[in-house]
Amino acid sequence: MGSLISRQIQRTKDVSYEENILQHLYETCGAEFPGSHFRPTDHKNWMSNLDPTRLPLFKIVWPGTHDSATDRIGLPSISRPFAQCQTLGIYAQLVAGTRVLDIRVNEDCRVCHGILSSYSMDVVLDDVKKFLSETKHEIIVLEVRTEFGHKDPPDFDKYLTDRLGEYLVPQDEGVFSKTIADLAPKRVICVWKPREAAEPQPGSLLWSAGYLRDNWIDTDLPLTKFNSNMEYLSQQPEIGDRKYLYRVENTVTPQADNLIVCVKPVTDRIHKHARLFISQCFAKGNGDRLQVLSTDFIDADLVDACVGLTRARIGLNP
Repeated sequence: MGSLISRQIQRTKDVSYEENILQHLYETCGAEFPGSHFRPTDHKNWMSNLDPTRLPLFKIVWPGTHDSATDRIGLPSISRPFAQCQTLGIYAQLVAGTRVLDIRVNEDCRVCHGILSSYSMDVVLDDVKKFLSETKHEIIVLEVRTEFGHKDPPDFDKYLTDRLGEYLVPQDEGVFSKTIADLAPKRVICVWKPREAAEPQPGSLLWSAGYLRDNWIDTDLPLTKFNSNMEYLSQQPEIGDRKYLYRVENTVTPQADNLIVCVKPVTDRIHKHARLFISQCFAKGNGDRLQVLSTDFIDADLVDACVGLTRARIGLNP
């Protein structure tokens, strides 16, 4: 028991130490970057409002959500606080400006997070299609993966293409240099990451795992994750030379050996530092490497930061 208490005390000290360093970095360096003062008035149509004819995909800074379909996961006040990473449903996230979705599925074609499952994948796709029907030039990156510990849903590739076929952008590396207007009316890049089934092949309507990459480290320490994100980002080619999307996840994860295991109080340790991370990307020469920035509990501030930087990349004034 004494050893457990000692570990918890030390973990609390470690978290506090790392939070203080990030706060000091913010106070001394600020959180400004190209486009940081811009605040869009229309989050639902922010891509359309940037002029689709001059916005190539590789220049977009994509706001994303981590574990996107967890708004109704588990039982309220019982298991939900341990697994919920978003409070908004998929349609509401898209309206709020999210453009990269991270969906986990199980063998029953239901969205899930670990052992907990929620609504059918049909709910996700209905929300996506509703949003697409109401907008003209918004592009969505829809990542769907079989959750760890589960089997692939049967014939899931056919299911996705049947449901989204009219909107799907075929797998082609040349897409990244095209503008949003070039792609219309195709507006969904669907990345399918099965565990056992064959991956999508070049030219198919679905994209294989290598086209949306990240480097996840499992930690609840905010500075450790912040620095890891920066280090891995620095190893990526600049966006103009990249033939894939690279995601930075501005999240930390509750650990089983810590007394605090609810998602929100843990992820809040780094959630507030999204703008600091972008500004530090420029300070360290990584500004032209940032592409997808994902978070738990998406909010307008992260979307605004991504939109502002995207505007700056195509030469629009604040």
